[in-house]
Formats: sequence, structure tokens, C-alpha cells
Amino acid sequence: MKPSLLIMAAGMGSRYGGLKQMEAMGPHGATLLDYSVYDALRAGFGEVVFVIRRDIEADFKKLVGKKWESRIPVRYVYQELGMIPEGFKVPESRQKPWGTGHAVWVAQGALQEPFAVINADDFYGRHSFKTLGGFLKKIRKNDEATYAMVGFPLAKTLSEHGTVARGVCRIGRGRRLKEVVERTQIGKDGRKIFHLDESGKKHALKGTETASMNMWGFTPRLFEQLGRRFTEFLREKGNDPKAEFLIPRVVDDAIAADEAAVLVLSTRDPWFGVTHPNDKEKVRGEMEKLVKKDAYPEKLV
Repeated sequence: MKPSLLIMAAGMGSRYGGLKQMEAMGPHGATLLDYSVYDALRAGFGEVVFVIRRDIEADFKKLVGKKWESRIPVRYVYQELGMIPEGFKVPESRQKPWGTGHAVWVAQGALQEPFAVINADDFYGRHSFKTLGGFLKKIRKNDEATYAMVGFPLAKTLSEHGTVARGVCRIGRGRRLKEVVERTQIGKDGRKIFHLDESGKKHALKGTETASMNMWGFTPRLFEQLGRRFTEFLREKGNDPKAEFLIPRVVDDAIAADEAAVLVLSTRDPWFGVTHPNDKEKVRGEMEKLVKKDAYPEKLV
């Protein structure tokens, strides 16, 4: 059975100031998620599931979805504020979706096989998809809680134009993930790398740490874990308009409770993406280099 690719494309781009997932970053209007779909096809994935919002549906299908519908089965699921378990209400102060964990949870009816999860606005590279796809193809039972994450060196995932949020990982024997801690403000001061805590105090980081860039491999067993922890999240933080239900925290909780084992996979590829508007030109320059090296055709589709 071929694995599926779930692409989280419902983000609102609050730091960026627009819809990054539909912005051209390569020749002929290619978006970063176009390159991800192209790489997933080469790696043997069998379908693509896009998580989007209803208000961007028409534009997304026109600019992105229709390009791939003749190449690979494509499905859409929708992430909306009101999609929460029974017994809970959306507070009036809440304006944006609940986070990446919610984005995956709403797709539970669309996936019955091992699947990869990625961000729409990140570039992960061909080798990353090949490595993760190979892991997913070897899974024997869909109810197993044996997962994977493709890790990238933290120093190579930062922006020159402001702080970023990253899942900083601790890895144990056999490349097993022991812990992933979400740091919401990681930045650079010259050559020094730091993160700011909630009080604004700086803490040094080495830069050699492994960062989670939301490139995960899961089985459908994850949905039970997501549902249970999403309910807990809503009980504890549902009235906080800025609280987010994030995949790294769900995985971290599952590891701590001995409910999942996560293998950290290495990749030869660089990661790059757009957090701040000024990151765009660098990303476009990197894509231009890859096209010139024949890593990708001038026109993907």
C-alpha cells in the first residue's frame, strides 16, 4: 500500500502577512508545496490530501489543486474553527484555527493508511521524501504507534529577518526521539543563536540541535491520540484565544506516556521556508539554483 501525503495548507500567515501556501517561489508560478507534491510522486506516495479553509477553497483549487489532479489522486479536507469535539464551544475571541494538531485531526476520515504530514510553505527536498516514504512503506500494521520525523540542523532553519518557532529535539539511542520542546522565539544575534522564554529572557542554543520542521510519518493510530489530547487541550486552554494545539506537543506527550516510538530520520537535503516577508527572495534564489542544477525541471507540471 502506498503512503499518503497530508499537506497542511490552511494557515493564515500572520507573521508573513499573506497566504504563503499559494505564493510563487519557483519558475512558472510553482509554489513550495508544488515541489513537495513533485518530490512525493517521485518517492512513490499514492495520494495527496490538502487541508485548507473554505474561504480559500476556490483560489487554492485553481492555483494549486488542479495542476496535480491528473497526476495523482487529490482530496481536500477543511480546517475550520467550529470543527471541535461535542460539548465545546468556540470562544468569541478566537479568530484563527487551533493549530497543526487540529489540522491533522480534521483529516481523520480521509486517511486509512500510513501517511506523511508536512507544512505547505516549507521546502524539504527529494531525499527527505524518499527517506520518509521508505519508512512508511515498511509499516506492517496501521494500528502501530511507530512513527518517524525527518530532522534538520537547527542553525540551518533560522531566518535573517526575525525570530521563528521550532520544535527542538532530544534524541536517544537508536535515533529514537526522546523529547521535542516547542520554542516559539528562536533567533540569531550575530553568530550566536538563542531562544526567548515567556519573560523575554535569552537562553543560548548551540545550533547543532535537531529541529522538527513538521515533516512527520504516522499511522492512523495517531487519530485516537490526537482526539484524546485535543479534548484535554480544549478543557485546559480552550478559552485562551492564542493557545495552539501543536503536533510536536502531542508527539512529546505520547512519547512521555510510552504510547508511541518515533524514529528520527536524517536527510541530505537543506530545509528552507518563508516565515517573514523578507525571506521570500532567499527562497526564490535557492529554488532557482536547484532548477539550474537540474534537480527540478523548469516547469513542474
